Amino acid sequence: MDLTLVIPAFNEAESLPLLFEKIDEAVSPMGLAFEVLIIDDGSKDQTFAVLKELKQQYSFLKAIRFRRNYGKSAALSEGFKAATGKFVITMDADLQDDPNEVPNLIAKLEEGFDLVSGWKKERKDPLSKRLPSKLYNRVTSMLSGIRLHDFNCGLKAYRNEVVKSLSVYGELHRFLPVLSHQQGFRVTEMAVKHHPRQFGKSKFGMWRFFSGFFDLMTVMFLTHFKARPLHVFGMIGAPIFLLGNLIEAYLTVGWFMGVGIRNRPLFFLGILLIIVGIQFIGTGLVAEMISAGFSENMRYSVRERIE
Repeated sequence: MDLTLVIPAFNEAESLPLLFEKIDEAVSPMGLAFEVLIIDDGSKDQTFAVLKELKQQYSFLKAIRFRRNYGKSAALSEGFKAATGKFVITMDADLQDDPNEVPNLIAKLEEGFDLVSGWKKERKDPLSKRLPSKLYNRVTSMLSGIRLHDFNCGLKAYRNEVVKSLSVYGELHRFLPVLSHQQGFRVTEMAVKHHPRQFGKSKFGMWRFFSGFFDLMTVMFLTHFKARPLHVFGMIGAPIFLLGNLIEAYLTVGWFMGVGIRNRPLFFLGILLIIVGIQFIGTGLVAEMISAGFSENMRYSVRERIE
């Protein structure tokens, strides 16, 4: 199989017939052996019934149906496991991503890249979505070190070895370029067309901003400190512990000079800082021992071998 399109769908019954028509028009002329894998993420409408009807017309259609809604990361994870194509392209099922970009994405991969992330340069979404998204992308780019304009674009192209190496859970689908870059894969970006939503309503909610912040913290910890957790806990705990000791040393000198310390708030603050610092460092040491226990099972990304 040359190409697998992985498409999560949640309540997209109206969009699917036109989506498959566009995919057939864009991909079939390329002469590739391809499959389109739809992950029905627990839809409440007739999404899966529509897929059964479309299967009679499009032999390249495959589908997986979840018993309930698990989220986009779960859908992508299951799709990545089932993908057999040399190249894997993800897109949303709401017709905002353009299937005509598939040839361009594959051409970009063939330049030597492992992951091509779409950039909705002219985004057809309301201002209430565009402004927070710009802030999110700027913060993510700054903290991760990857200079991309649009981390959350659903239209992305991967080599198969990339998707097989990714562990996608929670809401980490937003950070797949970061996780891939951390493993040493070559990541780039390409401007893609974006269309207004034609059917249904957006699954976008304000909670995504809060969950995105916590997910970013998770990704930064996993990519920088997963194998050395004491570094992050120690960086926090050591200064706190040192400050507590400096306070107590200052009070001790005063005590020898006859200054009472028993009822001074600074005395209790110093003790508190010492205890908190020890707790942070102790937590880091315990995490190091746990990490060492799992180190033998850690996976490393191997690009090629000579045997």
